[in-house]
Amino acid sequence: MSIEKSFLNMLDAAAKVQWNVSMILEAKAVEAEKVRNWMLNHVHGGSFDSHEKMLSEPLNIHEQLIEVIDGLTKLQNGFCSNLKAVFVSDGDESAPGGDDEFGGLFSGSFDLEGSEK
Repeated sequence: MSIEKSFLNMLDAAAKVQWNVSMILEAKAVEAEKVRNWMLNHVHGGSFDSHEKMLSEPLNIHEQLIEVIDGLTKLQNGFCSNLKAVFVSDGDESAPGGDDEFGGLFSGSFDLEGSEK
């Protein structure tokens, strides 16, 4: 398998993973909306024994949301490092190389019309 095909397979896999992440986030958004509606209808100031308990419960919920955001940030940083491996040339680690800004990834001749001749 050529290096171009390998890079294209990596990009395809990254795109599929990103699509799956978007599906997970969509499901999380629906779940968060349901939780928000439930909390607005069922949780009141009288639901808590003390003022401390009233503050600690929302903080626990916010901590969970921060953990989700932190996990997504780490996931996206991993994707970024994988994509840098595809787009950064061997000679220059700081910026993509080549005339076409893709480090020569698409410099090969691809027959996009098909080989029916």
